[in-house]
Amino acid sequence: MSTKAERTTAFIIETVAPVFNKHGYIGTSMSDLTEATGLTKGALYGNFENKEALALSAFEYNSKLLLNKIDEVLAQENNAMKKLQSLTTFYRNYDVFTLKMGGCPVLNIGVDAQHNNRLLSAAAKETIKTIEGKIALVLENGVNANEIRLPVTPLQFAKQLYTMIQGAIAMSTMTRDRKYLINTITYLDHLVQEEIKK
Repeated sequence: MSTKAERTTAFIIETVAPVFNKHGYIGTSMSDLTEATGLTKGALYGNFENKEALALSAFEYNSKLLLNKIDEVLAQENNAMKKLQSLTTFYRNYDVFTLKMGGCPVLNIGVDAQHNNRLLSAAAKETIKTIEGKIALVLENGVNANEIRLPVTPLQFAKQLYTMIQGAIAMSTMTRDRKYLINTITYLDHLVQEEIKK
């Protein structure tokens, strides 16, 4: 059973996570945070050392939601091709999944924090590496099981695959046109079938 203090901390993080994700570290004011939570500045700082600590906790919360979902998606199938198909199906509707978060946390925080928050920027990079690692593991297992063939190492292929997905997310976000995402994922499905399926 969690304590009242733990519940308050969890409430703050869950409530401010989409605010930071939408407005960025610099763009989010203390009044945005007090308005979202209904708590005073003192109450927020009673739970977090400073705005940076709160922003980092908020990103880690969104990142964990995303990584857990990817794990769940990859666990649904038992061979590499089907796992990759589950992953692309998830990303085809990624904008819907991230709507409550205020958009893609990797894109939003990764770009926003690049020049103004070293810790947040490092956390975003770590999330990218983790996602690439999850994809690489699927590919490596697929090669070992003789299900797929790769022209490059599993990690290199995973990085290229994720770069295309994340690029499509960026274009879709910037233009507010989800066709960028849908068309790229459709192309990736074709590429995976043609290039790596045995």
